[in-house]
Amino acid sequence: MPVRPSVTEADLEAHLHGICFKTGPPRRIGVEVEWLVHDAHNPRCPVSPDRLQRAADTLRALPLTSLLTFEPGGQLELSSLPAASLTECIDAMTADLALVRPTMLAMGLGLAGHGHNPWHPPHRVLTHPRYNAMEAYFDRWGSAGRSMMCATASVQVCVDAGHEEPGPLGLGRRWLLAHLLGAVLAAAFANSPTSEGCPTGYRTTRQVIWSQLDPDRTLAPPQGPDPRAAWARYVLDAQVMCIRADAGPWDAPEGLTFREWVRTGVPRPPTVEDLDYHVTTLFPPVRPRGHLELRMIDAQSGESGWVVPLAVTAALFDDPEAAERAYRVVKPLAETAGPRPAPRNPLWRRAARGALTDPELHAAAVACFAAAQEALPRLGASPEVRAAVAEFTARYVARGRCPADDHLDALHAAERAPIPGKESQ
Repeated sequence: MPVRPSVTEADLEAHLHGICFKTGPPRRIGVEVEWLVHDAHNPRCPVSPDRLQRAADTLRALPLTSLLTFEPGGQLELSSLPAASLTECIDAMTADLALVRPTMLAMGLGLAGHGHNPWHPPHRVLTHPRYNAMEAYFDRWGSAGRSMMCATASVQVCVDAGHEEPGPLGLGRRWLLAHLLGAVLAAAFANSPTSEGCPTGYRTTRQVIWSQLDPDRTLAPPQGPDPRAAWARYVLDAQVMCIRADAGPWDAPEGLTFREWVRTGVPRPPTVEDLDYHVTTLFPPVRPRGHLELRMIDAQSGESGWVVPLAVTAALFDDPEAAERAYRVVKPLAETAGPRPAPRNPLWRRAARGALTDPELHAAAVACFAAAQEALPRLGASPEVRAAVAEFTARYVARGRCPADDHLDALHAAERAPIPGKESQ
């Protein structure tokens, strides 16, 4: 006989409605920045788990304001606190990095901004039950899950959900804008064209990897007039990746959705806390966590490369004029995207392969970056931030290029370079 569930579907839907979108005037901004950790003298040399553990212990003793974590493959992530302004967010993360980078370098370790590890295959170094269960779950879809867990890194920008009422800063508009603008951001900041030293045929290999995983937890929810209802259905109908236990593995019955778990109460009745944890195992391109977490931007090269995607995204979401202009630019892309949710629809695939060589995405990026540049002074962005966005726009967006193109150019130049001593033979 089925066990009577401790909570009902209606209870859980109400819970999700209450926590997934916190509406009100957009006031907060945040950023989560990931890096690949490598040997400072030989980036192609994998870092041993012992060295990573020593680094983690040392970094956690620093007076950081950001939350510091390590991903399954040893990637380092810093997650900022919600900031009251773009400038406050940038200053706080910059201060933390000023502590983290030299500390890592003193241990012979460096941080590299790539959307996908360009040097060596994925290798998991964390053995927490969550990651054991995650690896086993994603292995059902092939090898992409291990690459996602252990070889990818991103810049995730977090913006408020917006007003309950319609308008440029309204929840419904921002939810749709995030998904349509997502393909443009993925293309403009594409920075993962290689794997194990070879071109993959894509400018953002990271996005391709996400498209090869379990669609129930990595694609966008169906778009509709009520984001809360769509998200609640998405969450409850996604398969359970793991069931936490005090001891032993966190395995879940294969094919069990959270809705079925609630209805059957097997292997044990779920709780609201189980639902909250289940949400942390869902990875759509835009994840509502009270705020909106935009997850489609590749990690960027350089010490402050993360600043540009943060500034551009903040401007396009939190400045009313820029938000309206961006929405009008990307709304026609919905016809191109078709009914398939991101990142498996044609628009996102074009973003992954061609990035801004695609004429439609290039035109949209040019218009959106122009709107962002005009908005940044109104958001109080510093001259240095505005200059960084202008330089990125001129170097990449205006020319139909992205950071991945620099890596490909360097790779092709190395291939064409003469082998030392061969010409004299």
